[in-house]
Amino acid sequence: MEVVLETKNLCKSFGAVMVNDKINLTLHRGEIMAVLGENGSGKTTLINMIGGIYYPDSGSIYYENKRVEIRSPKDADRLGIGVVHQHFKLVSSMDAVENIEIALSDKEYKNKADIRKRITDVAKKYGFTVNPDKKICDMSVSEKQTVEIIKAIIKGAKILILDEPTAVLTPQESSSLFNVIRSMKKDGKSIIIITHKLQEVLDISDNVYIMRKGHYIDTLKTSETDENELACKMVGKTVTLQIARTSYEKKKTVLSVHNISCLSDDKTVGLSDVSFDLKSGEILGIAGISGSGQKELCECIDGIREVTSGKIKYYAEEGNFDITNKKPEWRRKNKTGFGFVPEDRLGMGLIASSDMVDNMVLKSYKDEAGAFLHRKKAADIAKYLIKKLDIATPGIHTPVRMLSGGNVQKVLLGREIEAGRDVLIVSYPVRGLDINSSYMIYTLLDEERKRGTAIIFVGEDLDVLMALSDRIMVMADHRIAGITDARTVTKDYLGSLMTDTKGQVI
Repeated sequence: MEVVLETKNLCKSFGAVMVNDKINLTLHRGEIMAVLGENGSGKTTLINMIGGIYYPDSGSIYYENKRVEIRSPKDADRLGIGVVHQHFKLVSSMDAVENIEIALSDKEYKNKADIRKRITDVAKKYGFTVNPDKKICDMSVSEKQTVEIIKAIIKGAKILILDEPTAVLTPQESSSLFNVIRSMKKDGKSIIIITHKLQEVLDISDNVYIMRKGHYIDTLKTSETDENELACKMVGKTVTLQIARTSYEKKKTVLSVHNISCLSDDKTVGLSDVSFDLKSGEILGIAGISGSGQKELCECIDGIREVTSGKIKYYAEEGNFDITNKKPEWRRKNKTGFGFVPEDRLGMGLIASSDMVDNMVLKSYKDEAGAFLHRKKAADIAKYLIKKLDIATPGIHTPVRMLSGGNVQKVLLGREIEAGRDVLIVSYPVRGLDINSSYMIYTLLDEERKRGTAIIFVGEDLDVLMALSDRIMVMADHRIAGITDARTVTKDYLGSLMTDTKGQVI
């Protein structure tokens, strides 16, 4: 096969950190290559050098066997390299035609009618569904992504690079995207997909390029590998990709949410008439497209966001409590405090400039008698968590802002679990963690389930939600689209609920 893109010994560092170290990659015409690696492995930096956002410290890039200098995204465009980033480069107030018009530097298309026809032709050729006259602000995530891909094709892309293209897509949208990618492959285009989803790698790619900690590890033929081998190559050691789901028999309702509504940060609808019950020893998975009300739900239950209507009730051995709009301080004094792991780890969960010891006492220091804090117990907990969760830190007195994102998450989750709450709310608890640490977190949550803890688990990986949860509640348009048994539901059905706005509880 003809080589269309090649990197030779590419290096890139930021300060003293070597992010890419002598990276060699070869892409052939009509090939779909998946670039696989954990967060921090150097995938995005490599793509940014190919796409002209970064310039390599050393090494070279060859396009169609000719050495090229890519010093800007315009240089990449001229060569026929198109990059679709996770965060789209679109003007929200404009429609698709206008966004593509401002991206074209030549005079090939004289007016909007020419551009509109070209959009329609590309969509028909590759199987896209798009409305050229729809404003970007009114589009779904998948529609915006479609505009970005069509824009790259119209600009002349022969190589298309997609950075985490399915991160916020439903299963149906992901399937449609993969069908389009296969059509592009048949047309001779070469595609690089940056991802961390192993099953998608096996579904769509021809070859898998694996990176770890800034280094090239291996290139595997997709048809000759499996999830376990890919995971081991990524992590550098054997990884067991199994999620336990044990049962807890003495289930009782510990939390009831009755018809609650609230406002979002921008004072628009945050939640609309949400109701459900949560039982002890149950993991209730929360699925939905990002921004469907998951954040607001967690914050209302934890008492840090105001409920505008409805009730939240907590059932404890000491009695039943109406905890609607009761602040965390009131809940702690009345022994109804919940464990909460927010998605904003350093902004809401921890004090970035403080060490592990101070962050351990953050939720309990007001309960201590006297003028002085007793740090020994907190220090012991910190040491225990470092060992139990394999937290990489120079010591318990290192500020948590100095730790990696994954280790910060372990500190936060470990603190909430050790507090022994009856209700634990975790929002995207494995985001930024490597595969090994992710499965460690799943095991910890299952252990909490066995202890009788009621858990609300907000996640984005439907496979994980189906494997770990007892029930899955799908949110769409700030309301509940459905609640279903995780053991019997299918990904396609969950995907259909994720785009439902009727709010029909199953």
